[in-house]
Amino acid sequence: MKFLFASDSFKGTLSSEKIIQLLTQSAEESFPGCKTAGTLIADGGEGTVDAVIAMTKGSTIEVAVHGPLMEETKAVYGRISDTSAIIEMAAASGLPMVPGGLRNPLNTTTYGTGELIKDALDKGFRDISIALGGSATNDGGMGAMAALGVKFYDEAGEELKGVGSDLGRVVKVDVSGLHPAVKETRFTVMCDVNNPLTGPEGATYTFGKQKGGTPEILDQLEAGMKSYAQVVGKALKKDIDNLPGAGAAGGLGAALCGFLNATLKSGIETVLDLIDFDQMLEGVDVVVTGEGRIDWQSAFGKVPSGIGMRCKRKGIPAVAIVGGMGKGAEKIYEFGVDSILPTINGAMEIEEALERAEELYKGAADRMFRLLKVGMGISK
Repeated sequence: MKFLFASDSFKGTLSSEKIIQLLTQSAEESFPGCKTAGTLIADGGEGTVDAVIAMTKGSTIEVAVHGPLMEETKAVYGRISDTSAIIEMAAASGLPMVPGGLRNPLNTTTYGTGELIKDALDKGFRDISIALGGSATNDGGMGAMAALGVKFYDEAGEELKGVGSDLGRVVKVDVSGLHPAVKETRFTVMCDVNNPLTGPEGATYTFGKQKGGTPEILDQLEAGMKSYAQVVGKALKKDIDNLPGAGAAGGLGAALCGFLNATLKSGIETVLDLIDFDQMLEGVDVVVTGEGRIDWQSAFGKVPSGIGMRCKRKGIPAVAIVGGMGKGAEKIYEFGVDSILPTINGAMEIEEALERAEELYKGAADRMFRLLKVGMGISK
């Protein structure tokens, strides 16, 4: 028997490494002498760089950048190979970097994310994956593009900084200074939302409130974003407004696709490709995946659905051990996961479940492997 363990972390309680350790122990208890392998995994959100670097035996690169409020800070991105790199925009432009009382998307910028991209280009990386999510920004990606050499001007001919409040002031875009290496680089944007740049489902009204936007601020940003989309679209001769995923990370998706000709791709699919997950499946009998809480959203771009679909294509059974089940969790069965096993084994408060996370996970793993052993012994 050969088992492969590929579970997301249980945020705040169990890391992917710890889950692999617990599954390995349980597997060997029920199937002495079995073969086991484990892989760190992420879906394009927090922890993606760490997971990919660990599995590809890459390294991290630290860079001095400007944060969401243009404060001086440091951020890291990942070196996968001599030509490939992976960047998390949240490392330089993430919401946790802005204190609660200062959160206002009129004042934040993706400039630091652009600095990470520039550093990667300067170092010769020509295949760059960028994970979107967790942004503090709603600047349409203007800040990031400014860091890469694009200039945005207002009516008076003054160059704009590239914060959210600048969106409606842009009347001219000059791309002549865009980093020359962009033309010879493949950019993959890891994105699991299909929101357009503007409108009720766009960047501002969908994600702006969580970044500190009041109704008045959101209306101002939306008006600015509509104007920005028209000016940039005319300059690039592209429709950046209605592109699925354009609204990701406060419109950074639109800028990456518009200025850098990036390709939007599912976060989990990108991660699985980067770590060569299909090769890991060779000779595997059962895959164990999971996440802290599984519900209907898990079928759309989360770790269990990504793992399950890869297993389904190869005819390999996949089961999920999860902290809890929410509404519509069973939808995951359509995406290659054959069974769900919650760790909770009795009535308890959430605080108790979190405190006992390791014990409860080990118990669930033991039960799962015992059931697998019983199933193998049942004659058809």
